[in-house]
Amino acid sequence: MGHDTFTAQFAEAELARLRYLAALGDPLVTDELHSPGTLSRLAETEVLITSWGCPYLTEDILNAAPRLRAVLHAAGSVRPHVSRAVFDRGLLVTTAAEANAEPVAHYTLAAVLWAFKKVPFLGADARTFRTDWSYRDRRGELSGRDRTVVLVGHSRIGARVCALLTGLGLARVLIVDPVADPAAIRAAGAQPATLAEALPQADVLSLHAPALPQTRGLIGAAELAALPRHAVLINTARGSLVDTEALTRACADGGLHAILDVTEPEPLPADSPLYDLPNVLVTPHVAGSLGSETRRMAQAALDELERYRAGRPPVDPVSSHDMAVRA
Repeated sequence: MGHDTFTAQFAEAELARLRYLAALGDPLVTDELHSPGTLSRLAETEVLITSWGCPYLTEDILNAAPRLRAVLHAAGSVRPHVSRAVFDRGLLVTTAAEANAEPVAHYTLAAVLWAFKKVPFLGADARTFRTDWSYRDRRGELSGRDRTVVLVGHSRIGARVCALLTGLGLARVLIVDPVADPAAIRAAGAQPATLAEALPQADVLSLHAPALPQTRGLIGAAELAALPRHAVLINTARGSLVDTEALTRACADGGLHAILDVTEPEPLPADSPLYDLPNVLVTPHVAGSLGSETRRMAQAALDELERYRAGRPPVDPVSSHDMAVRA
């Protein structure tokens, strides 16, 4: 992992636990896997704990690590560094995505609740209109009751957001997910729906799908046009899910609002109109784990290491099938 990532995720408590669970060597942490010193360590390594900044684990790297048995990821998606060769060798792969899901779900809940009353956008309007409060009535109904929230993806995060919303009892929740069990969606207090069925009903549309070839541009011009006027799009998943040009056009005419923690490209170009539109809020990819939150992911990876050491099954393994359908 990157050295800054290591410093953030592994404080003294995590390091003490790591020393207790494993025999460590030098270097303890690296962001490259090709130098002589690192290759020497790889030759005797049984477990890799990875995080942001880990290089892609190619066939050549795996050949240099004949004793490797497990790759325990102290972050969310393993897609940036786990190759097919890792699964072909039967290595155990785990993720700390469950720990990372919590802050994203909390951000999304806050965004949904503010979206009901258009708080970010009215805040931007206030800078222009100031004492003329007539602007309050220009962004549709401002209510936190009897609203419909559409969640695209009954993923770790989508399921958490659903639980938070249904627990508050403030909104009807529709879930669009072609691979999720409809019975599980109903058991969570939501209703399954197709995208075409759900979009015209959405007061808020929140995206929680993985970035896959089949999800690129999932929300394009036609989908944005199907949303009711004054609906709010929230994206905390991946920028590639949304056609940025179509989104820019839909927001520029004032009919759509958007809260964007992720974009494509990321960051947006400095001249993107989305920065200047009062009905758009752009945040710099802050929904996921940052600062002390990242230590929870390190602790999750160490939990998996403890289970591996004791010969117990992992809590959150990742399979090659998961790579095809999950983030």
